[in-house]
Amino acid sequence: MMFPWKQIVLLSITGCLAAGAEDVILHGPRWRTEPTDLILPIDSPDQQATITCEAEGSPPPQYRWSLNGTLIDLGNDYRRHMSGGSLIISNLDKNQDIGVYQCTAFNTWGSILSRRASLHFAYLDNFKTLTVRNAVNVREGQGVVLLCGPPTYAGELTFAWIFNEYPYFVQQDSRRFISQETGSLYIAKVETSDVGNYTCVVNNTVSKEKVLSSPTPLVLRSDGVMGEYEPKIEVHFPDSVPAAKESVVKLECFALGNPVPEISWRRTSGIPFPSKVKMKNSNAVLEIPNLQQEDAGTYECMAENRRGKNAARGRISFHAKPHWLQTMTDTALSIEENLFWECKANGKPKPSYSWLKNGEQVMAEGRVQIENGALSVAALNLSDSGMYQCVAENKHGIIYSSAQLMVLASPPSFSKSPLRALLKARSGSEVTLECKPEASPPAISLWKKGNEILQRSGRITLLPNGTLKIANVTRRDAAVYTCITKNQFGTASTSGRLLITEPTRITVRPTNMEIIVGESIVLPCQIACDPALEVSFSWAFNGHLIDFQRDGDHFERVGGSISGDLMVRNIQLNHGGKYVCVIDTDVESLSTSAILVVKGPPGPPDKVSVEEITDSTAQLSWTPGRDNGSPITGYIIQARTPFTVGWQVVDTVPEEVNGNMLTATVSGLNAWVEYEFRVVARNTVGLGEPSPASAMTRTEDTIPDTAPTDVGGGGGTKSELVITWEPVPEELQNGEGFGYIIAFRPVGTVTWTRAVISTPGVYRYDFRNDTIPAFSPFDVKVGAFNNRGEGPFSSIATVFSAEEVPGVPPKRVRTRIVSAVQIEVIWEALPAISERVLGYEVMYWEDDTKPDTIGKVRISGNYTLVNITGLKGNTVYYLCVAAFNTGGPGPQSASINTTTKKPPPDRAPLNIQWTMIGSTLTMHWDPVVAFETESKVTGYLVLLKRHRNNDISAISTNKTTVELSLSSYDNYLIQIKTTSEGGEGVGSEPIHIHKLSMGARGSGATRLSPLVLSSVLISALLCSAW
Repeated sequence: MMFPWKQIVLLSITGCLAAGAEDVILHGPRWRTEPTDLILPIDSPDQQATITCEAEGSPPPQYRWSLNGTLIDLGNDYRRHMSGGSLIISNLDKNQDIGVYQCTAFNTWGSILSRRASLHFAYLDNFKTLTVRNAVNVREGQGVVLLCGPPTYAGELTFAWIFNEYPYFVQQDSRRFISQETGSLYIAKVETSDVGNYTCVVNNTVSKEKVLSSPTPLVLRSDGVMGEYEPKIEVHFPDSVPAAKESVVKLECFALGNPVPEISWRRTSGIPFPSKVKMKNSNAVLEIPNLQQEDAGTYECMAENRRGKNAARGRISFHAKPHWLQTMTDTALSIEENLFWECKANGKPKPSYSWLKNGEQVMAEGRVQIENGALSVAALNLSDSGMYQCVAENKHGIIYSSAQLMVLASPPSFSKSPLRALLKARSGSEVTLECKPEASPPAISLWKKGNEILQRSGRITLLPNGTLKIANVTRRDAAVYTCITKNQFGTASTSGRLLITEPTRITVRPTNMEIIVGESIVLPCQIACDPALEVSFSWAFNGHLIDFQRDGDHFERVGGSISGDLMVRNIQLNHGGKYVCVIDTDVESLSTSAILVVKGPPGPPDKVSVEEITDSTAQLSWTPGRDNGSPITGYIIQARTPFTVGWQVVDTVPEEVNGNMLTATVSGLNAWVEYEFRVVARNTVGLGEPSPASAMTRTEDTIPDTAPTDVGGGGGTKSELVITWEPVPEELQNGEGFGYIIAFRPVGTVTWTRAVISTPGVYRYDFRNDTIPAFSPFDVKVGAFNNRGEGPFSSIATVFSAEEVPGVPPKRVRTRIVSAVQIEVIWEALPAISERVLGYEVMYWEDDTKPDTIGKVRISGNYTLVNITGLKGNTVYYLCVAAFNTGGPGPQSASINTTTKKPPPDRAPLNIQWTMIGSTLTMHWDPVVAFETESKVTGYLVLLKRHRNNDISAISTNKTTVELSLSSYDNYLIQIKTTSEGGEGVGSEPIHIHKLSMGARGSGATRLSPLVLSSVLISALLCSAW
């Protein structure tokens, strides 16, 4: 028999467990979104307000709303309805909808209240009177206040003033100020330019409404100018300014006075303002953003001019809404257990606490005790389950924290923590069997070994929480163990078989090793174990588990079930360290380790510096890099200059720099060149990475030690000696101020003439003197110098002075027209003359008005004929001939003209038909008829190219047919062109004749004849290259 209340409990617990089995966790409501304050324009265009409210829960929560503490009957309210949990109000009514709203979310587990949210309406009425306000009469120099007197409103206002007419707004400065508290306009000292009409403009930032007051005339009195007077503070903040935490506080202060007062601020405590404090509007406004407790205190505004000063003070008092320091969490307790929840909140003033259960006030009585923020409930029963809320409140706000209390009452159950069906343990170890059923209240337990109830003994320990421990197990302890548990709601048990195994042994261990970078090794790890055990191997490197998927490029586990060997491929320096093989079985974990030392080329040396430098040597020093497991045996020095391609090995003293040396002298450097140096270390493994480069350092200068080369020259114009040489490269100039010394003398004389050139890149010197005989030999040498002195001269070369050009032109110039693009020019050789003739030069052009059409052909030697090609067809050309030598061309012959032939037809022969019978190819085609502007066709040229020998033969004919004898063992390519006086015409598309084509026909060079040819391999193909 089961009592009814027990049925309820068990049914409730059964429902929970069923839900858990389906991965659905049942719980009470939890807020996702709570309502927030709303302020809307009274004339909102959509006439609708949405107050958001959303909670999660299982089952999904339902909602209800209250206004000013009264439940809203949504069933009978046509203007209000819910969407989800949010309340939507249509056709807004200022009188009915204004107030404080609160949302309640509830499901079968309980209910919770949301934070409170207010709904207000923003509006701005018109000014009461629209007539012109009374004029304000003041003297020049007097201060004045123009009152705005804003109409009734709700929402936040901003103020501005119009001077005379829109859009001329009053600009605030040290003399004029518009208070955003009162809306009034303050003028510290009136000037004549201030006379006019002033209109107050009021803006509601929420409703976006704007209203304008009637104009207020400002008139100057005629009874004199106001004298100077001390400041009078007209705008000042209250004596007490309450301000909320994290709000923006603005304090206004403005004074009338003559001269215009200056405004300053301070804290009476003497504490300076933090950087966040801003002064605005010529110091008339002090702004404190993000107000904190330390900003509270007394603030003083000081207005001062030369007539005196005045001050106003006020105190900012800090207040803060409550905010949580500690909240409670969802709790599940067994029936008859005790509950203790505590919540803590901070705020100013200090908040008070109350507690709600399912939205109703919790009263302290009997089992329930409330003290400040602490709730205690003794001897829980099922009715205590529900949703609880801790409420913290002060006069500035109220906050809610929610949690669910679940009171459990259930029989023992091992559904979530049964014993493993098979438990394995190593012989000699300690075995721990846990008995942890879910039970409310907690169950009592006992253990059985087979059918024998276990009792405490020297090796057997029974802990109060139901855990069984057996020390130093042996094979006799192998059996089925059962834990039996019981509480007032029922009984449950769980069983598992204990299997005792022999200890695992490591049979092959890895050993410490040294290895070279790039090699591969296998670290062994092999065991002997009980066959009943499941074994897994893993490896750790320097304390981190190796990820064989991520690091598969270098690490691979090899071996079978009792082998966990590790292969390390292509070993790098960073693979050196400690390797640990970890063997895990069902009952124990073992490990073995080895140290792997990786040897590699040395690391880069560092801190390469030039200690001393001369014109040809540099003393270097450096610090060694890592030896990477193999001692450094030596160093190589490399250098780089702006003139070298990459880094070059340089000579050193000593010639071999051993591994113990950290200094060396570099020799063989060029003077006055910027060098960078780097050092490369080597060991028995190889060369390492180079060091960073040293700072760029210039060698000292010295006199040049390299003479110019390739000294020569000649040519030029009459009475001129031209001398040339190969310039000395910049890296061999040895210093600044580099230049050349040119020395020359007639052959056979003693005295040298010298010339100096101070430009390093120059490679030619022209000496001109009317006394220089033509084509006369000179001894020439070229030397170098710089700021340090003169260097060596080159060897002496013989250079001839300029010679005179040929003095007479060629005679009997004539032409022969070869084709449309070619002319042959012929002339008579010059007789023996005093000037040398090295050759002839033919110049040609289309006409004298087109200088850009001139062409030139030069031929060396005693030739009297030249062909000019690349000409235009049917075109008149003018030409002349001149002899030349190194002095240039001589006088030109009288020009003659000639006309090239008409160009050949620009059309190839068409409709080519061919027949192949045996080895005889017969071809015929349509004749090509020339146009008026083209040369008449005189015949045809058949070009035959053999594939095997790659030779080309040409057959000329004045007919439109040809018969060719071809070899049956070769492939042929055939093309047909026209011939004419203007030259060869355009060729036909090439025709390919394959060696297997004997007995075939074709036409058009693009298609086969209609004959059926089973063995024909003929292609009349378009070919882009002949």
